[in-house]
Amino acid sequence: MHITKKMSTGEVTKKYPATKAVFTKYFGKGCFDCPSFGTEDINLACMMHNTDVDKFVKELNEAAQKETSKIP
Repeated sequence: MHITKKMSTGEVTKKYPATKAVFTKYFGKGCFDCPSFGTEDINLACMMHNTDVDKFVKELNEAAQKETSKIP
């Protein structure tokens, strides 16, 4: 699966828990306590945090790839 900026934050972190480190890196530890986390799409989250969405999505995909390559 390829992560895109249109996917929801919750969808990505549920399917690929390793991506939580990327969210924390860019948005801080409080990210997961935010009422909108889980329902907003990645593009909106990046806009709200003044983050380059393309760079962010690239790192999410890298984290997901590393996670899935560890599964036997």
